[in-house]
Amino acid sequence: MSTIPDPAPRRSADADAARARLSDALVRTGSEDRSAFRDLYALTHAKLFGICLRICGDRQAAEDVLHDVYLLIWRRAGAWEPGRSSPITWLATIARNRAIDWRRAQAVRRATPIDDAPPIADERPDAEATMLSGDAATRLMACLEALEPRQRSAIRTAFFDGVTYVELAERSAVPLGTMKSWVRRGLGKLKECLGDD
Repeated sequence: MSTIPDPAPRRSADADAARARLSDALVRTGSEDRSAFRDLYALTHAKLFGICLRICGDRQAAEDVLHDVYLLIWRRAGAWEPGRSSPITWLATIARNRAIDWRRAQAVRRATPIDDAPPIADERPDAEATMLSGDAATRLMACLEALEPRQRSAIRTAFFDGVTYVELAERSAVPLGTMKSWVRRGLGKLKECLGDD
């Protein structure tokens, strides 16, 4: 009776050889070896593209993200430590994080512009009409200067530069709700100041 050879040791040996080849390519890429970087790309681009495509959901976007991933790998390959993680895990983490960053950036771009925010009820002339009058413009500037610096900056940036609440929050590194609160309170104080006769 003949026995069929077990393919498991062969697969294990192939996997070990592939891991060693990838580790070597990654280490050499860390030393800015362009040939090793080409090998690294050839060994990993299909898997990393699959990760990007699954997260981005769009082929063109996934290709763009993958390009960024390999630029990042080229710059950071020297930081990879062979004993800490497998090379493919390290590379896949970079691809996953860049794709997630892309998804988040898309959500920010689709945010509602501040111009679409509901208006504050006020029977007085709008800001543009008020600013056209010389005395009113002087008063508006004085009232703006009386605000807290963060409120003043947020209101100026939002209304004079057309920046959305989301962008303001991102620039100031604060939660969106906090930014909306700053602007709302600042506008309330501005309204009171302009209403004092």
